[in-house]
Amino acid sequence: MTTGNLGLVLVLLFLQSARILCDDFKKPTVLIGILVRNKAHTLPYFLSFLENLKYPKERISLWIRSDNNIDKSIEILNTWLEQQKTKYHAVDFLFDDKSKGFDDEKGIADWSPTRFSNIIKLREEAVHHARKIWADFIFMLDADVFLTNPNTLDHLVSKNLTVIAPLLKSDGMYSNFWAGMTPDYYYMRTDRYKPILRGEDLGCFAVPMVHTAVLVDLRRKMSSSLTYSSENLENFDGPRDDIITFALAANRSGVPLHICNDHIYGFITVPLDNREGIDHDKQQMTNIKLEILAFQESLPLSENLNKFVSYPKKDTMSMSNIYMINLLRRPERRRRMQNCFDELGIAAEVIDAVDGRTLNHTILKSMGITLMSGYADPYHKRPMTMGEIGCFLSHYHVWNKVIEKNYESVMVLEDDVRFEPYFRQKVHFVLNELQRLNMEWDLVYIGRKRMQEQEEPLVQGSQYLVHAGYSYWTLGYILSARGAKKLLAAQPLKNMVPVDEYLPILFDKHPRFIWKEQFPERNLVALSAAPLLVYPTHYTGESGYISDTEDSKVVASKAEAANMSNSREEL
Repeated sequence: MTTGNLGLVLVLLFLQSARILCDDFKKPTVLIGILVRNKAHTLPYFLSFLENLKYPKERISLWIRSDNNIDKSIEILNTWLEQQKTKYHAVDFLFDDKSKGFDDEKGIADWSPTRFSNIIKLREEAVHHARKIWADFIFMLDADVFLTNPNTLDHLVSKNLTVIAPLLKSDGMYSNFWAGMTPDYYYMRTDRYKPILRGEDLGCFAVPMVHTAVLVDLRRKMSSSLTYSSENLENFDGPRDDIITFALAANRSGVPLHICNDHIYGFITVPLDNREGIDHDKQQMTNIKLEILAFQESLPLSENLNKFVSYPKKDTMSMSNIYMINLLRRPERRRRMQNCFDELGIAAEVIDAVDGRTLNHTILKSMGITLMSGYADPYHKRPMTMGEIGCFLSHYHVWNKVIEKNYESVMVLEDDVRFEPYFRQKVHFVLNELQRLNMEWDLVYIGRKRMQEQEEPLVQGSQYLVHAGYSYWTLGYILSARGAKKLLAAQPLKNMVPVDEYLPILFDKHPRFIWKEQFPERNLVALSAAPLLVYPTHYTGESGYISDTEDSKVVASKAEAANMSNSREEL
């Protein structure tokens, strides 16, 4: 490259950088108002996700208040601010490290009149401060919000709406909006809620209430009528509650409130009630982290906040072992599952899956593998794929380990599972029930796809178990030693079908008798957890869906393989 060309390249790079810098300074200014109280278990992640927002930090000011803590909330905030505060345009923070509480509070989760008065006062102060510094927007953000989408602020600002909230998912049906409000201003269930929450309808929707993560455009004249204090509203007849007052002020003034679900924006924990303590909130935090890990490989965590995060001690949940099957060429799935195991306190042994890409007819012959004559996939009408054979051999390897190591029971998981909330507790419910019922069992599905419409009968005396009908998928199951022996005794390598067809053949629930009759002993006792405990992270057709079994070479028949071999020799 000539000196002249190099100079031109440098000038172009400079101009591009200058343009990007100018674009950043054109972005509206945002004040983020944050209230923190006893959130030491959520703060490391809340702050890390906040830090990861791609909106230019020089256009963001922070206003943070924290008081009446009995945990390490203030220590965490100070640690984070020490490293991060200079990156923002301005930071206004005030921490009261006294853990005095309020006299009329009955517990950490109690919202007494005095506590409501305090929160209302603080929210009003945040709005006043935003107007004082001429911020274009105020983003009221609670400390139990996890904005997993780094483009959240950009998306919300671009909507050009006065009041807008990003839809936040929880570990259940709770979210940060109401689709209906009763005449006395409380939550009302409506038919609109589920389609919005579940993303069946996508977009931004006018609703009577948004809370917890709310962006207000202060440049608009109508925003001046918004308030969190009932003292600012004439003839107020509602409860003394900050979010209800805000909604009433908006509704009375004709300011529409919008909830947007056009992207996956983030997650939220369910508020505690008076009967619940901080331990329940910590368990919810585990549930939320697992929900997030269903969408991404890991959770961001600022390096200086590592010391505030701990993980449970690992065990095998009263089973002999837990196996997780993973392809070596899918390291991102392995890391994601290991992060899930850290959160759940699960000690799992990783099984390197047999990769269908490494298989060929010579290898199959050396292993004594013969495909079932006449097998064709029920949907695609094709023979087995090398990926399906690799999947079968991976599970077959686990079954052999159960016998070799004289294990009583194991759990088998594939690497693309999403764990249900309270997963550990639900596993123990199932195991305790199996023990209480003192029944013989071979396999218990904890994740599957039901392939029949008719109801499956409950196991007699059980609350959590049904007799499994025709099922697909092997993403999660518990296997006994007796079950492993039956699966191996049928010599499936000599008559191979995909593993999720093989299992229902062995417990005699497969609809195709011509396949079943090739396995005379069909006495596997198969049950299923109901409801299920694991689900796939992605379903067919969804963004991010990958199938290493289906996206694989179809195995040619013996005759086809011989013809191909003869053709090669002739060439």
